[in-house]
Amino acid sequence: MIRRIIKIDEDKCNGCGLCAKACHEDAISVIDGKARLVSDDYCDGLGNCLPVCPEGAISFEEREAAAYDEAAVKARQMKKKRPDAACGCPGSATRTIHRRECQSKPADNNEASSRLSQWPVQLKLVPVNAPYFADSDLLIAADCTAYAYGDFHERFIKGRIVLIGCPKLDSGSYAEKLTAILAGNNVKSVTVVRMEVPCCGGLANAAVEALKNCGKMIPWQTVTLSTDGTILE
Repeated sequence: MIRRIIKIDEDKCNGCGLCAKACHEDAISVIDGKARLVSDDYCDGLGNCLPVCPEGAISFEEREAAAYDEAAVKARQMKKKRPDAACGCPGSATRTIHRRECQSKPADNNEASSRLSQWPVQLKLVPVNAPYFADSDLLIAADCTAYAYGDFHERFIKGRIVLIGCPKLDSGSYAEKLTAILAGNNVKSVTVVRMEVPCCGGLANAAVEALKNCGKMIPWQTVTLSTDGTILE
C-alpha cells in the first residue's frame, strides 16, 4: 500500500538517538552510528521523531510500505521488557564510566586496571555530540595500537576520551565525523596513535583533515608505534 512514512537522511544524521527515544513505537534504532527505521510496519506515520532531530535529518515521504501493525509493535516492546530478552548491541548505548581512584590502581596481583572512561569507543558508533566530549582531551587510535603497546591504558588512555578505528577494515573516511566532533564540542587537545604500517596513514590523515576543517585551533600530536611496540615518534 502507498502511505506516509518517515524518511531518514543518513548523510545528515549524527547518531544522537533522540529520534529513537521520541518514537513511541520503537520503530527507530541507532545502528552503526546512524538512526534507521527498523521496519515499515512499526512506523505509524505520525512523526513524533521529526521535531526532536537537531539535524533536520527526518522527513515524511509517500511510498509503498507495509501497513502499520500495532500488534507487532506491542509484541516487540514486550520482548524488549522481558528479563530474558536478548540484549541489543551495547555499541549504540552512550555512557560515561566513572571510576573511583582506588579502582584505577593495580590490584595486589599486579593486574592493571582499565583507564577507559566512556562507551562506545568505535569511531563509527560514537555519537558526535556525546556528553563526554565536553572539555575533553581526545585520543584517536588505530585498532592495533593497544595490542602493540603494553602500557597503552596508562600511557595513552588515561585522562582521554578514546576513539578507535581501522581504515583498512571500516568503509568510508573518518574525516567528516571527526570534523563534526571537533566543531561541535570543546575538545582541548587531540592525540593520534597509529601503527607504522601504511594503512594507518588513513586514520592520521582523516584526523589532520578534521583539525583543518573544524574551524578551531586545537593542539595535536601524532605518535607512531612499530609492530614490536616501540614508540618511533
